Amino acid sequence: MKDASKEERKRQIAQAAYTVLEKKGFSGASMLAIAKAAKASNETLYRWYGDKIGLFSELVASNAEEVRTQLERELEAKESPLEILGNVGPMLLSVLVGERAIALNRAAAADGTGQLGKAIAKAGRDTIAPLIVQTLLRARDLGELAFEDEHHAAGLYLDLLVGDMQIRRAIGQLPCPSHDEIHKRANTALEQLCALLSPPARALVLTPS
Repeated sequence: MKDASKEERKRQIAQAAYTVLEKKGFSGASMLAIAKAAKASNETLYRWYGDKIGLFSELVASNAEEVRTQLERELEAKESPLEILGNVGPMLLSVLVGERAIALNRAAAADGTGQLGKAIAKAGRDTIAPLIVQTLLRARDLGELAFEDEHHAAGLYLDLLVGDMQIRRAIGQLPCPSHDEIHKRANTALEQLCALLSPPARALVLTPS
């Protein structure tokens, strides 16, 4: 199978997996049920993904891919770090509280093995957070932010950005936010971060006349 055809087939399988997950929950989302929904062979799914955890782990990685790629691209281009956060913040929040991420988090909660939760952490926070740390360190180097612990600073930014929105979405207590709500919250999070980590004013040095 050509690469383009395989990628298209994987997109169809991913869509089928989310559909089955929504209808049957994680325990009912068997490889056979997903294969039937995708009009694919069960053998193909096992050959490509190994097992159900492998399939859903790939969905997790795919869900975070756009944000990771955008962060890496802007860091490589040496864009302004605060502009990077301004660009990526809405994208990241949209992914974290979007329907697919919420479905995967609910599935992880139902996975007694804990494997899917580990996959979410690896493809999500463990992948994105180090890139945010790089961005914040660059902002500190440029004198735009001041902090001692970069990991604490990254955690602060994520807390300001996401807060309890993801858990409230997962338990059905919050509807999916609109595009405008996403951008407003992301902008507010960045403004609050800049206010909390604002560099101290430099002392004015007077030279004798």
